Amino acid sequence: MKIAFIGGGVMGEAMLAAVLEKGLSTPQAVSVSDVDEARLKHLEQKYGVAVTGSNRQAAETGDVVVLAIKPQNLAEVMTELGGQLKSAQLVLSIIAGARIDTLSLGLKHGCIARVMPNTPARIGEGVSVWTATAEVSEQQRGWASSILGAMGRELYVDDERYIDMATAVSGSGPAYFFLVVESLVDAAVKIGLPRDMAQELVLQTMLGSGHFIQKSGEEPADLRRMVTSPGGTTAQALLHLEKGGFSQLLIEAVEAAYDKAKRLGG
Repeated sequence: MKIAFIGGGVMGEAMLAAVLEKGLSTPQAVSVSDVDEARLKHLEQKYGVAVTGSNRQAAETGDVVVLAIKPQNLAEVMTELGGQLKSAQLVLSIIAGARIDTLSLGLKHGCIARVMPNTPARIGEGVSVWTATAEVSEQQRGWASSILGAMGRELYVDDERYIDMATAVSGSGPAYFFLVVESLVDAAVKIGLPRDMAQELVLQTMLGSGHFIQKSGEEPADLRRMVTSPGGTTAQALLHLEKGGFSQLLIEAVEAAYDKAKRLGG
């Protein structure tokens, strides 16, 4: 599979590394374009892939053309690539908020898959929600599934509106967990624990709790009740969280992220 990466940023590199590590492609079959020459040099030296400052040149050889650019650069890239792609090429877009009809119109191309990955993809623990146009063949769907599966789990949806929803939940979600971890560590330090010990306790608690939810087959609410003894320390902590409106704040935060994702798409 020949793959062209338009944009060599953090998520683009995560996809590149996963593709090569899983043997889905070879360095000789990969090309990367970016406006940042230092970034291109880094990718060339680290992965042995072909690099160029021309998006059009990079896209020429790809069976799959991955759009891994920032949303504010999309208009410029569509102008450069519009009408230049072959009908058999699959465009795989990970641009936040960029809707399929926008991409199709700007690129003058119908074979498009839109994806929302998340940052744990950098270590093969991500989750990607994606959809594709009717023009995408079964073989191309297989390519997309393989590429995204190399970064973690991948979930296909028939309705594009779920992509913006996933953006607010799984796309932005890691930041929510990072904030909780950061706050728990600070709280642990405040009550007297050494910071290194606090961080180890919090991280393992988060990881263990996530795996426990996955493997137990129980609903999170049932597990919460299981560890909350009446009148105990956990009950006291949860009471304070609910007094502060923790659950409602989290719901409102996700709704705000969803509204922003929709606005990004115009």
